[in-house]
Amino acid sequence: MRGLRPLTAAGARRRTEALLLLFVVAITVFGHASAGLAMNGVLPENLAGFAVSMTLLALVGHLGVRRFAAYADPLVLPLAMLLTGMGLVLLHRLDQGYLDRYGSAPVAPGQLVWSVVGVGVCLGVVALLRDHRYLQRFIYLTMAVALVLLIAPAFFGADTYGAKRWIIIGGMSLQPGEFVKIMIAVFFAGYLVVHRDTLALAGRKFLGMRLPPMRQLGPIITVWIVSLLVLVFERDLGTSLLFFGVFVVMLYVATERTSWILTGLLMAGVGAFVVGSTEPHVKNRVQAWLNPMAIFLPEAQRPPGLTSDQSAQALFSLGTGGITGTGLGQGSPEMIKFAGRSDFILTSVGEELGLAGLMAVLLLYGLLVQRGLRMALGARDPFGKLLAVGLSAGLALQVFIVAGGVTGLIPLTGKAIPFLASGGSSLLANWIMIALLLRISDSAERSREADARAPDPTPPPAALAA
Repeated sequence: MRGLRPLTAAGARRRTEALLLLFVVAITVFGHASAGLAMNGVLPENLAGFAVSMTLLALVGHLGVRRFAAYADPLVLPLAMLLTGMGLVLLHRLDQGYLDRYGSAPVAPGQLVWSVVGVGVCLGVVALLRDHRYLQRFIYLTMAVALVLLIAPAFFGADTYGAKRWIIIGGMSLQPGEFVKIMIAVFFAGYLVVHRDTLALAGRKFLGMRLPPMRQLGPIITVWIVSLLVLVFERDLGTSLLFFGVFVVMLYVATERTSWILTGLLMAGVGAFVVGSTEPHVKNRVQAWLNPMAIFLPEAQRPPGLTSDQSAQALFSLGTGGITGTGLGQGSPEMIKFAGRSDFILTSVGEELGLAGLMAVLLLYGLLVQRGLRMALGARDPFGKLLAVGLSAGLALQVFIVAGGVTGLIPLTGKAIPFLASGGSSLLANWIMIALLLRISDSAERSREADARAPDPTPPPAALAA
């Protein structure tokens, strides 16, 4: 019976996952049907196809994880699938609103295709990467590729909506920053495993806090400069904050020194202030954050550079939703125009599902981050621990940056909310992140089960007495 324990443990995890995926399919299909009934009075024509698509996505994802990562955390795949399915529901709902008001083409069918590709790539990574520690061999190559992708939009990218974060090849666009967040987590995890003892050294005191030694400040200064270059040349505040923030969080976790957090916050604040005061696009976003309602003043009375009403419309949308919302399909989220399908898709949730629905979505992200941090605690190798922390921190920071921007807590950045928003690059990168988390959790649980099966080396008391 002892030999069956690992199979039973893995089977229990996968049964839990299968049950949760059934709920995911039911919730998303019900949401799509509810939105169609609210808008048109009849069920959507593509309801059967949507139900089959979600069922196949869930089934293939579950069978792939069962085959290649049987010990993986049972909540990660259902959470990612639920967020992806909710994004498809919202995009289908928005497609009709944008078609009726602006005559724009639908994006939900393309997002479904990218969902299929994302799940397929996720399973491919899980199947081929049998040990996450293999990535540690290529950390410098990974960082070199990340830097090329990070800087490429400044020279070859398209200036879209004021920021250069896309590279357009033929008729397709690529957002490199979405993949860079994974690459920098891999690099920093490998780098900090080797150098964390050096970085943990105590330095001189300044204003009551002990700063890191100047020699060890080199890495954080380098990353700070790179993030500022991204901010200046690409006018991409979101990627800059994400890049720098992930490094500081991982540095703190590796060294357990609060001074790194304080130093990072100080440097981020100084850099954002300087660039926000001088770079016109970033300065305009700050103006829209400080005075969102000024857009409705006569043009001569508006603050310089204020041209968009998105922030104001987002606040109106959230205020209209109240606690319980107007009902799915019964609001007017398309008033925010093109951005309603990207970062402002959260305001669609707030308007039609209310504060309760918005908090539920944020809790789903919080639970996904919590599972990643739990994997970090359970991982046996330092690289796996730091990689899980970096991926979880990247997800948490991106959600904070987007949610903070659309609710007026911080200036808008234009980043896409993970899984929900339209965008192939974002969806593909996030599913790769899910694959790495599945692999880390599978390895950690296998190690724990192997230790549990190992015989106790301590001799019994009777043998000691003899």
